[in-house]
Amino acid sequence: MDKNVVKSQHLPSLLSMNAKQKALDLFKKNHGLLRTAEAIHLDIHPRTLYQMRDEGLLEQLAKGVYRLTEIPDFSEPDLVLVSKKIPQGIICLISALAYHEITTQIPHFVYVALPPKSRKSRLDYPPIRYFYYSEKAYSQGLETTLIGGYPIKIYNIEKTLADCIKFRNKIGTGVVIEALKMYWQRKNTQIDRLYEYAKLNRVEKILHPMMETIVSQ
Repeated sequence: MDKNVVKSQHLPSLLSMNAKQKALDLFKKNHGLLRTAEAIHLDIHPRTLYQMRDEGLLEQLAKGVYRLTEIPDFSEPDLVLVSKKIPQGIICLISALAYHEITTQIPHFVYVALPPKSRKSRLDYPPIRYFYYSEKAYSQGLETTLIGGYPIKIYNIEKTLADCIKFRNKIGTGVVIEALKMYWQRKNTQIDRLYEYAKLNRVEKILHPMMETIVSQ
C-alpha cells in the first residue's frame, strides 16, 4: 500500500487526539468547567466537545455547560452551575444564608442578585429567583469563594443578613429572625459591619429592635 495513503488514513485520528488533548488542557486551566461559547472562543470545536462528551471525558451539566469528569464533584453544584451560566449574578439571600450555615432552610431555588437593567438568563435547571439590586448595594459586601476550585461570587455573611432584612417580605421575616439568632450565637460576629450594611439598605431601624430582642434572650 502507498505510504502516503497510510499516512492520510491516520491523519484524522491524530488530529482528533491532538484536539482532545488541547481541549483537556484548556478545561484544566479553567477549573474543569467551560461554557460552549467560552470553548469556541478558546478554539475548541463543538465537534470535539460532543466527541469528548460521548467518550465520557466531559459531562454536560446543562445546556451549553461542560465539566471535565476527572475533576472531583462540586460540593455545591447548583451554585457552580449558576455562577458559570450567569457571570454577572451574585449568590444572595437564602442561598447565601445556607452557604454561611445560618439557616435551617433548604433553598428550593438559587437566589441570585443582579445589577439594574440586567437580563435574566433562562436556565432549565436549577430553578432561580432573581433580585435586582441598586448599583451600590450590588457591589458592596461581595466576596469570592472557591467551590471545588471554581470561584463563586457571593455576599459576605453581614451583607447577606442586611439584604435578607431588606427583602424580608419576599423571603419571610421568620427566616430573617432565625438567621440573626444563629449569627449572634457565633463567636466571630461583626455587629458594626452588620449595621453598616443595614444602613446601606436603609433597614437599620428595622434591624435594631430585632437585635435588641435577640441579645436580651
